[in-house]
Amino acid sequence: MPLDFTAIDFETANSSSASACSVGLARVRDGQIVETTGWLIKPPPGHDAFFELNIGIHGIRPDDVLSAKSWIAQLEDLAAFAGTDVLVAHNAGFDMAVLRRACEATDAVCPTFEYACSLQVARKAYDIPSYRLPLAAAEAGFHDFAHHDATADALACAHIMIDAARRYKVDSIAELARAAGVNMSRVGLPVHAVA
Repeated sequence: MPLDFTAIDFETANSSSASACSVGLARVRDGQIVETTGWLIKPPPGHDAFFELNIGIHGIRPDDVLSAKSWIAQLEDLAAFAGTDVLVAHNAGFDMAVLRRACEATDAVCPTFEYACSLQVARKAYDIPSYRLPLAAAEAGFHDFAHHDATADALACAHIMIDAARRYKVDSIAELARAAGVNMSRVGLPVHAVA
């Protein structure tokens, strides 16, 4: 299956979409997960307060990110890992807002990516009581992962998309989106603005 994409997941320090404090990535080639990575991020100034609610979800505390790279310093690593891949995320609107807003908060140019949402795909591909990431991943055969660890969540998202592509018998994220009847979107510069 020549299915290639990168799954991505962000965790945030607070209710601001710009407050990225960790990212996880999973690279898929030919329908197989070939590499994962993830790291902590020092949230941008002005968006760097850690709310107890968020800490309770992901367990990341202010002290954990003291020596982490800033958003600007890690953005090149993120873009290099994803390359020209289509990005996928579970509830992609949230993760793409983090990417866009953290770039806006730091005056960084937001990398341009096409993206698709595994939550939307799961809603079309599966008949389950809830489409939260742990349940959708379990339906895809990926059980018992550390939910809200960004790398584990990216891996779970990748499993959902690989499984859905097999179910729909398609070879790309664009074909999967069409088959499932969901839209693909774009984050970053408009196509005509890319030099």
